[in-house]
Amino acid sequence: MTAAVPPGERFDLICVGDTAVDVYLTVSEQDAAVEVGPSGRRLVLPFGAKVACDVTATVAAGGNSANVAVACARLGLRVALAAYAGADDAGRAAVDALQLESVDASLVRLDPLVPTNRNFVLRVGHERTILVHHEQHECQWPHLRPSEVPSWLFLSSVGRDAHAYEDQIADWLEAYPHVSLAFEPGTLQIARGARALARLYRRSSLVVCNREEAAALTGGSPDEPPAALLDRMLALGPEQVVVTDGSAGAFGSDGTRYLEVQVFPDSAPVVDRTGAGDAFAGALVALVASGRTLEEALARAPINSMRVVQQVGSQAGLLHQDELEALLDDAPPGYGVRALAR
Repeated sequence: MTAAVPPGERFDLICVGDTAVDVYLTVSEQDAAVEVGPSGRRLVLPFGAKVACDVTATVAAGGNSANVAVACARLGLRVALAAYAGADDAGRAAVDALQLESVDASLVRLDPLVPTNRNFVLRVGHERTILVHHEQHECQWPHLRPSEVPSWLFLSSVGRDAHAYEDQIADWLEAYPHVSLAFEPGTLQIARGARALARLYRRSSLVVCNREEAAALTGGSPDEPPAALLDRMLALGPEQVVVTDGSAGAFGSDGTRYLEVQVFPDSAPVVDRTGAGDAFAGALVALVASGRTLEEALARAPINSMRVVQQVGSQAGLLHQDELEALLDDAPPGYGVRALAR
């Protein structure tokens, strides 16, 4: 169990991770093709040509941790984002966007030497390929005043070559054992392997990843039964693990209960899948941090994902608490969390 948070705290949650301007570019299906081969699907564009596109949306403060921060703020938590951006127009726009979402941006550092990250989301139909670039900031974990120490910390990708920064965060967490950690490892963190971040996995109250990531982290196979993947992840040390599985839903465990939930059914078409995982993780973290059980959180997290994929962009469809509960109340028969077969 997590220790009680001292009175007078300012934040329920601090989200830590890279942030970026996400620009959504829509390319006509007449100008792009998707080829399927032994290495998976590939987006093919005419080489050396000028390909027309529409700028469909811009998310001024995107990235895993910023998306989760906005999701949790809409669900009623007092949230701050600890991140680095450039001291440029894009960085200032990111701060403004966070503040509009009631996310405290006082821990966002504007770097005068390094520009703000920019990602480009190439959309063809409702699928996308994201061109990602991580600038290299000299990250230092901030000194938090006692009132700024949160009850939860959410950590995701913090950029390239951030090993020392991750070690500082692990050191800080060891000094504040009452702070619970939710960890959604990013692509660069997964590439480092579980051993490199072993202290963070052991310290985690909740780890969220997808099926392929769970297999990569534990040396297993994506085709393993869900319970086996959960056991492999739990062996890394976290108290609870949730693994998402695309259209098959998600499964999770605290080492005692093994649960599964399907995607939330909805009649509206999928428009854009970007941010679905962050919407799920944001709802899951917000609800667990608010005192909900893993089962209660698993029942609600897919609803946030369902709404996000109905709009372009990673944040437009994120739900407020009353909206989420209303959709759950009207859930179709048969929707819900079930015991996972072992």
